[in-house]
Amino acid sequence: MIASIIIMLIVALIVIAVWVSAVQQHREKQEALRRQELSKQKKIIEDTEEALVNSVNIPLSNSLLTILYRRIYNALATMVEMSPHSKELKTRLQDAKQRLINGSDDNVNNGDTFVLPEHDKQLISLIQGIKKLRSILRSEHSKGKIDTPTFTKEDKLFEHLQLKINIESLIKRGNAARHANMVGSARQYFEKAYATICALSYNDEYVSAKKQQLERLLNEISTHLKASNASALKKREEREKDDLDVLFAPKKKW
Repeated sequence: MIASIIIMLIVALIVIAVWVSAVQQHREKQEALRRQELSKQKKIIEDTEEALVNSVNIPLSNSLLTILYRRIYNALATMVEMSPHSKELKTRLQDAKQRLINGSDDNVNNGDTFVLPEHDKQLISLIQGIKKLRSILRSEHSKGKIDTPTFTKEDKLFEHLQLKINIESLIKRGNAARHANMVGSARQYFEKAYATICALSYNDEYVSAKKQQLERLLNEISTHLKASNASALKKREEREKDDLDVLFAPKKKW
């Protein structure tokens, strides 16, 4: 009888030990998942805040600012839900909520006031900033947090901005080459910009104005090259004529 009780106690202890181990493993797994999710939300916040900081010279609509602020708010709300005792996270969540409410009051740079950066490093930073914002926009749309019409509108604005940067940059480089008397290189820059404009499936005020500007620049270069070729041909003919005059000139008697 005693032996049976002892065996039952041993079995019970083994079952309890297995159960405790399973519970501990489950808690550890849940904690690892919680930390992983917290890290993920923290990365979302950092990426979004970095995009906002780097977008100083990028025209942003109020709609996009709201999307970015909401992205930060949602990430913080998830973190607070997973760490309900964190006063720091609750404070940041409240600040994010206030920022989201007041987001439409921010000064927004529109596309009409866009100015191409002077230095290549600034231009590269600008392009990277736009790519980052478009990536965030696509991510939010894929998660169903942005409706398709809003996504399409905002993405089109970025697409148009990238077109402006491309065209203005090519024109700027073409003018620089032209001033350096590198007419061939200048024509290549202008032709590339013109081909980009002509390949567009839409037309607006900016596209029409730039098309006319590039046509004028290319015509000016064409006229310049024709004049240069005519001048070079005239000089060559004069040089050849001088050579013939020397060849057929009466020989001097010594």
